[in-house]
Amino acid sequence: MSHAYQYVVVRFVPRVDRGECLNVGVVLHSQSAGVLRCAWHLDEDRIRAFAPDADLEGLRGALDAVGGMCERPPAGVDATLTTQGKRFGWLSAPRSTVLQPGPVHGGSAADPAAEVERLLDRLVR
Repeated sequence: MSHAYQYVVVRFVPRVDRGECLNVGVVLHSQSAGVLRCAWHLDEDRIRAFAPDADLEGLRGALDAVGGMCERPPAGVDATLTTQGKRFGWLSAPRSTVLQPGPVHGGSAADPAAEVERLLDRLVR
């Protein structure tokens, strides 16, 4: 059985005013499979060449927070972010920060949980 999914590529944007970015992660949601997953990879040499003053620890922390949001709702929130679909909607919403989601794309896979790693290899690494 194949499950439909949606995903966004997570981008590192060191200077929002310039709009330049590097792909650093993927967030995938499949309602039918009950999957909301994030996978990320930081190529430190590439990031330093792209943005020598990048805060790598801050970037790792932000990506960890995205992963945590995929795993469970943040503590102390109301019903707004309790479902995976609502959390994906929040994670995929446009924002002007150092870590930005790209456009939402779709696909289908027999194993959406494994698909996030395939997308990470194809789009980030």
